[in-house]
Amino acid sequence: MRDIPTLHAAYSDGSLTPRLLVEQVLQHIDAQRQADGTLSPTWISVLSAEALEEYVVRLEGRDMAELPLYGVPFAVKDNIDLVGLPTTAACPEYAYRPEKSAYVVQRLVEAGAIPVGKTNMDQFATGLVGTRSPYGVPVNPYGAEYLPGGSSSGSAVAVADGTVCFSLGTDTAGSGRVPAAFNNLVGHKPTKGVLSTAGVVPACRSLDCVSIFAHTAADAAVVHDVAAAFDATDVYARLQAPTGATRYGESFTFGVPRAEQLEFFGDAERQALFAQAVMQLENAGGQRQEIDFAPFLEAARLLYEGPWVAERYVAIEEVLHSRPEILHPVTRNIIQGGSAPTAADTFRAIYRLRALQRQADAVLSQVDCILTPTTGTHYTVAQVE
Repeated sequence: MRDIPTLHAAYSDGSLTPRLLVEQVLQHIDAQRQADGTLSPTWISVLSAEALEEYVVRLEGRDMAELPLYGVPFAVKDNIDLVGLPTTAACPEYAYRPEKSAYVVQRLVEAGAIPVGKTNMDQFATGLVGTRSPYGVPVNPYGAEYLPGGSSSGSAVAVADGTVCFSLGTDTAGSGRVPAAFNNLVGHKPTKGVLSTAGVVPACRSLDCVSIFAHTAADAAVVHDVAAAFDATDVYARLQAPTGATRYGESFTFGVPRAEQLEFFGDAERQALFAQAVMQLENAGGQRQEIDFAPFLEAARLLYEGPWVAERYVAIEEVLHSRPEILHPVTRNIIQGGSAPTAADTFRAIYRLRALQRQADAVLSQVDCILTPTTGTHYTVAQVE
């Protein structure tokens, strides 16, 4: 699949139309079906040709210059509502049919984008591996034996294998960035609250973010700018503040964690690639500064080792009590732990997080950005299983 500018150029010169593109996308999905005729593990459900025709008809007679995502096909992680298809969160017994699409999906459609279908994921967005789904494991196009990454596994693979131009995922603890890294994509996690989570099955409601997968940073920026609108129905929504970011090529300072705070799990190749990335930023005008990454690491550990797991418990508490057998065993074990923390534990963790935030602010005040590995290594599916 092309990037957005290339796709629009093909529309402009008449070598492609949205209707023809939809036909090609459906043919591509059909070609990937499994031996028994079911969808590939990338997808949980796909809109019919008739349903997609409705999106094509909406574009007829429209000025492409007025629609930044005119005729651009995209995929939607299956914990984000898309009208016309069930939302399963990779748990078929949990499925429901939404009456309307999620706020961000509707924003993209209004800008001319064409939703193709719903993608596979680690059940209830719990995990970074992409293997915890009854729908199978999406195949990493760069090496079938390797993890696709999760929890937004299908969303990453659908872009990486060329089926769609971009996709939506969610990212609470890396679920958008890890599969992007494992599939050679840009994984953009916006600031919490900038993209509405209305119409999204919650994992940790106070921390969840809708994320974007794309082939280029420019494409991710276009999608972000369309989707980023204040949604008063989302209690965690916030207005986007100017970042004041330094432009690439100008002088800037970037932080790199101390050597002993970087973990590559014995993966010498990953370590060398990270060193190469540091050199690239230096060659682009960046000044490297070693930082103490400890407060960031401790804050990250709080997400799964602290009482925030209770948010995951709250999100599917009814399921855990009434139908625990429908959950993936690993998912169930993780989320059941959320019933243990007390209110006192929660307040202690909140106090600790505020202290860590103050320490992190002090580090951030010294640099324009921080460079870290997305992951220290890349395991195979067999190793994880």
